[in-house]
Amino acid sequence: MAKKFPIGEAIRVVPPHHLPLQRTIGARLTYRGGVLINSAKVFTIFWGQSWADAAAAKSLVAAMNKFFSDILVSPLIDQLLEYNVSGQTIGHGSLIGSKVITTGVPSSSISDSAIQKVLKNWIVSRTVPANDSDTIYFIFLESGIVSVMGGSRSCQSYCGYHNNAGNIYYAIMPYPGCAACLGGLTVLDAMTATSSHELCEVITDPVPGTGWYDDTNGEIGDICAWNFKTVASYTVQLEWSNQRNKCV
Repeated sequence: MAKKFPIGEAIRVVPPHHLPLQRTIGARLTYRGGVLINSAKVFTIFWGQSWADAAAAKSLVAAMNKFFSDILVSPLIDQLLEYNVSGQTIGHGSLIGSKVITTGVPSSSISDSAIQKVLKNWIVSRTVPANDSDTIYFIFLESGIVSVMGGSRSCQSYCGYHNNAGNIYYAIMPYPGCAACLGGLTVLDAMTATSSHELCEVITDPVPGTGWYDDTNGEIGDICAWNFKTVASYTVQLEWSNQRNKCV
């Protein structure tokens, strides 16, 4: 999976089910001196007409917003406290809002650079709230839209990723409409699992490779990809613990 991305580019994706990293031997996250998210303020964006029209999609919108409301004050966040550093303390967060956007929807695919441009425009136009140091935008693409990042495509090389545009932090969540991104899970469980992976990574490494990172294995979620547990009734991914030297 890593060879599909430019040399030197930080690993920050959820790999497909058939390409999990799972390199726990010798894994060790080290702090690179960058910013951390202290109290995550998640704003969800569901981009596409189907999120507004299709009954199943509307149900997913409601379910995912409840997921973030619940998981941001759950033991999943508590386990990240071991990655506190001087002057930066990780704590519980909150869902600060949600919006379905049906304008400017890509016809078939969208690149990361295009996502950054659109997100900045949404912020400037006040379509979404302005960001601060704890804001994370989760952008959910509708079914049929392919995400393109670093020359790789969703479902083929990844199931989600996070990135930054300066001090704007965001995660891109393509619809899990393929076996590689479902991994035998329901659509909702695949969405909560992938979202939990990216949430923990954004919190501990907002600017990929500058927070808590392992040069070989990637971020806190990459090491434990496609290993799950249940927290607050949701399927979430295990995350790497330096203290326990395993995925927990």
